[in-house]
Amino acid sequence: MKTSALVKTMVALSALIGSTATIAEGSESTSISAGLAVDQDLSAVLELDNQYRFTVGNDGAAFDYIIKRGEFSESTPFTWYIGAGAWSEWDHNEFGARVPLGLNWNFSQGWNMYGQVHPELDLYSGPELQIGGALGVKYTF
Repeated sequence: MKTSALVKTMVALSALIGSTATIAEGSESTSISAGLAVDQDLSAVLELDNQYRFTVGNDGAAFDYIIKRGEFSESTPFTWYIGAGAWSEWDHNEFGARVPLGLNWNFSQGWNMYGQVHPELDLYSGPELQIGGALGVKYTF
């Protein structure tokens, strides 16, 4: 990895950690979820207040802001969500925006599984549409 890319990554990671601390301090009852996902390859996931999702993996990092959540019906164990986010890859210097469209399944007390499809706009060498996906498991503390 080039030095400039490493510096950019470290600055972005510092900003991410700082903003996470700021968000956590500003809320009295912050819910925190942590888990693993296949998103940026194998990834660690941290979610705050069921709305801010940070993902750091072998291939890169992503941030998603969950805009809206909803239910299909009271008898259905699945819920849906839509969000807006950004992503970046470590090795290829690619970055862009994405729109996660997903399903949640609360399969046990505190445990949640999610799957999402996210159309992506790669902005590295000119706009290019792509499609991505993620599958993850989280535990809420």
